[in-house]
Amino acid sequence: MSVFAAVPLAPRDPVLGVTEAFREDPRGIKVNLGVGVYQDERGDIPVLDCVRQVELAMGQDTRPHGYLPIDGFPLYLATVKALVFGTGSEILDRVATVQGLGGTGGLRIGAGVLAGLNPRPAVLVSDPSWENHEALFRRAGFRVGRYRYYDPERHDVDTGGMLADLAAAPKGSIVVLHACCHNPTGCDLTESDWEEVVKVCSERGLVPFLDMAYQGFGAGLAQDATAVAQFAAAGQTFLVASSFSKSLSLYGERVGAINFVTASADEAARVLSQAKVTARTLYSNPPSFGAKVAAQVLADPALKASWEQELAGMRRRITTMRQALKTGLEQAGVPGDLSYITTQRGMFSYSGLSPEQMRRLRQQYGVYGLGSGRLCVAALNPGNIDYVIEAIADVMSQPDAGPAD
Repeated sequence: MSVFAAVPLAPRDPVLGVTEAFREDPRGIKVNLGVGVYQDERGDIPVLDCVRQVELAMGQDTRPHGYLPIDGFPLYLATVKALVFGTGSEILDRVATVQGLGGTGGLRIGAGVLAGLNPRPAVLVSDPSWENHEALFRRAGFRVGRYRYYDPERHDVDTGGMLADLAAAPKGSIVVLHACCHNPTGCDLTESDWEEVVKVCSERGLVPFLDMAYQGFGAGLAQDATAVAQFAAAGQTFLVASSFSKSLSLYGERVGAINFVTASADEAARVLSQAKVTARTLYSNPPSFGAKVAAQVLADPALKASWEQELAGMRRRITTMRQALKTGLEQAGVPGDLSYITTQRGMFSYSGLSPEQMRRLRQQYGVYGLGSGRLCVAALNPGNIDYVIEAIADVMSQPDAGPAD
């Protein structure tokens, strides 16, 4: 008998499985609004001009493909710190940074280091959250609970519920927070909300673990790091996972990082040593190409300025698609206040569609999204938005489609 005979078939990934089903759909007209990938007005993943310039220069400078240090490419680590915490930040000497395999890899390294704490704390994620958050921490050996976050009636953050749940959390609990462009809801905390979150985390001795996968897609690079700045100013120890998959359109290169903000330079050195052990046992050394591209863009003032302009262009296009979706649905006769579509930020909209309505979208129209109602607004474009509006309006008008929330 095979040693694998009793291995069960795992369900498809709730996010990437949508793309697998989309690819298997034989229909000529279909739209994938499931996966979190920014696409341009033609429906293509863009190659940013700043990235293209670096790649062309690197192609003319062939070098041996040696291993990077376990913690990553040194210039990349320095530029990530400056971007996340601000150039010249006074806390940089007590930040330990490790290059990760995308934002997910950064989260996993952070989870691995935290799993070594004794006693091992519990982890709290937002309700709802990115599906991989809970799975990742459970696989790392944590008990995972939830704190209230989204109010479906108001289509906004349940700030009171969130603060109450954090205030009731056991001391030392790890709290996974979305720094900006909350996935899946697109509903973000205000600056004053963050002040309250920072306060309750400090009072309860909670460990903030910020996931910042979309820096620059909300309001701007500095504005989207408001939560990071507030936790740093409060003198707290915390973690920040970051990624360039979206902001530099380097999805397949898996360019991310984990930053440990510690109490001292000595503590940072000890934490870094444990993070390197974790990385070594997971994948040994990180890949070099994407990190070198990102580092060159961030280190060169002209290229960085070009990147910020391109990033602003992506933000504006998403805003345009949000407005077009809202206006189109209103003109199609969809009832209710749809302003939440344009107040949400980032790549996603929590549409309010029920699982049954999402199933009908997929089966009847070939419009794919998550069962939770999450739609990737960044995948809308002038060529597909009218079709998507028609499909959503139709499934919402069907009498047996179920409630919108």
